Amino acid sequence: MYKKAQKVVVVLLLGLLATAFMAGCSGKSENSEVKLDEGLETIRVAKQFGLVYAPLMVAEKKDFFSKYGLNVQWKTLGSGGAVREAMAANELDAAFMGIPPFLIGCDKGVEAKIAAGYTVSPVSLVTYDPLIKSVKDFKPEHKIALPSPGSIQHILLAMELEKVMGDPNALDDNLVALPHPDGAQAMLSKKDIVAHFTTPPYLFEELSKPGYHMVLDGFDAFGGDFNFNVALVTQQYHDNNPKGYAAFVMGLNDVMNWVNENKEETAEILAPEFKIEKEKLLEYLESDGMNYTTAPYGIMGFANFMKESGYISKIPEDLQDIAWENVLAQIGKREGKPSTMEKIQWAK
Repeated sequence: MYKKAQKVVVVLLLGLLATAFMAGCSGKSENSEVKLDEGLETIRVAKQFGLVYAPLMVAEKKDFFSKYGLNVQWKTLGSGGAVREAMAANELDAAFMGIPPFLIGCDKGVEAKIAAGYTVSPVSLVTYDPLIKSVKDFKPEHKIALPSPGSIQHILLAMELEKVMGDPNALDDNLVALPHPDGAQAMLSKKDIVAHFTTPPYLFEELSKPGYHMVLDGFDAFGGDFNFNVALVTQQYHDNNPKGYAAFVMGLNDVMNWVNENKEETAEILAPEFKIEKEKLLEYLESDGMNYTTAPYGIMGFANFMKESGYISKIPEDLQDIAWENVLAQIGKREGKPSTMEKIQWAK
């Protein structure tokens, strides 16, 4: 069943690419519909909070998926852990979450694989305490907000702690689980927490306030670029809905490209959602380090660290164990020695 579905998906993806190309050459508008059949496939998709999810928010408002024959039922959840639990309970067909919570889910038997990389984004630990200059300066009473245990923020903090203190769990008792909006509100009111590990726009809003400063940059902690999220699709949906899967991948690529080419319009669409002026949101969208992309980055680098540090019990033997065929084709497998795309999956 899997091999048959896999072949169908590849054929559909190629067909959809050709159709999209022909539509572009014919000068049709972006709103013209290219339906797979008379009825729409349906997919249940979870996203989270933050500017990382700008393409998904745009896709929801401008309906990028229906022209590929797909109806998306959107859900917004507060953390990768919550998304993982919903996926395990068969409440979702697809989701966007950080690589670490995805790997924890795989380790626990959640049957889903990566359908696309999703966005490279700044993610940093911020404080308003002038005495905290590095992770070594946190005291037991200093509470640090992040979305959840096992989140990408948690693992980045653990990576830094291992490097500078030799103990990835040194600050586990300091951690407080809060969704990004709640963490930002607590930070800006200087209530209950002294630091927040977060992403734009909350990151930039906090750093714009007098006395707030960065303690740790996520890229430095990891040692390079990484996907802040990956797009996941369950085994059941992938195998049983090849048209829906192909449409999901095509729609995601479409909206990602549209956001990259239309940052100003994206800011105008989303400014009311974030309650930020359009000009400031545009500045955030164009900030250093933001990369709206579906290319995969850093997958196995996280896996290696998490196995060594006890967050997961085993490392995937091969990328094919955790990624669908279109991702594997994008990365490739260079003979002789790994390609650049292969190497950056193992980077750390």
